[in-house]
Amino acid sequence: MPKYSIVVPIFNEEKTIPALYQRLYKVMERLDGDVELILVNDGSRDRSLQLLRELHDKDSRVCYLSLARNFGHQIAVTAGLNFVRGQVAIVLDGDLQDPPELIPDMIEKWRQGYQVVYAQRTQRRQEGWFKRFTAYFFYRLLKRLADVDIPTDTGDFCLMDRQVVDVLNAMPERNRYIRGLRSWVGFHQTAIRFERDPRFAGEVKYTFTKSLALAVNGLVSFSKVPLRLSTYVGLLAAIVAILMALLVLYWRIFVPSSRLEGFAIILVAIFFIGAVQLVSIGILGEYVGRIYEEVKGRPLYTLAEVGGLNNKEMATPDNHTKAQSRSENR
Repeated sequence: MPKYSIVVPIFNEEKTIPALYQRLYKVMERLDGDVELILVNDGSRDRSLQLLRELHDKDSRVCYLSLARNFGHQIAVTAGLNFVRGQVAIVLDGDLQDPPELIPDMIEKWRQGYQVVYAQRTQRRQEGWFKRFTAYFFYRLLKRLADVDIPTDTGDFCLMDRQVVDVLNAMPERNRYIRGLRSWVGFHQTAIRFERDPRFAGEVKYTFTKSLALAVNGLVSFSKVPLRLSTYVGLLAAIVAILMALLVLYWRIFVPSSRLEGFAIILVAIFFIGAVQLVSIGILGEYVGRIYEEVKGRPLYTLAEVGGLNNKEMATPDNHTKAQSRSENR
């Protein structure tokens, strides 16, 4: 059984995989125990899966999972965590923006008694001002609104003790926000600060739309404030409507000869109230949609291919379906 398990989600990273493996190989050689490297192919459409097969043939420590389609980054990370066998699990992205060279420092923190060690960004190199501003704003908004203390400027790059991984794997929810769940479970946590490197090669996978969807998922999953906010705005709209009604009544009684200047204001108030209702329905829909997803009870993902892990007993059989397994002798 390996001591360390490294989980890396992969989506269309054929240009990055060779450099990723070389840097991880140097790190794995420095560690004080056996290591398994679990690469999770999240429905890539390039040669990523073929490269993972070749790495598995070349190095028996390299294992891989191939999801039957693209399920998304958070589900790919979850799939990898379902299969880890080590005492420690390390999660990092496959674009080399998370430097693998930080792993020994994380392990040293683990030896000191910390069960979760997360990497906290101090700087985002070669990222535009809009990306930096929106990320800065979102993380602080989430920290203020969330029911748990989610550290700012942190991603999924982290180390987790086996006990933490087991708790995460036992959690059945489907709209997963790993960095939030990691904070929710508790345990002894600490940060390692680093400067985030630019993408090594290829195109950015987290587009603005995907980043916005992840942000909404994080807010809705860990805060009830949006529901309360719709209530507060509704009360404000009601107060505005009452004031407008009183204003029109005043004009009718005390200034009967004046034109009805309040008509435009009333029209604006009607549109305002309508907008509040639609926004409130949208917020409610986000929460109801999550209830709907949970009630359906579908598996989090389906597996098309497994390399190097098919002798392992599946940790959470309700969370995935194995469609095909490759022989470990490949």
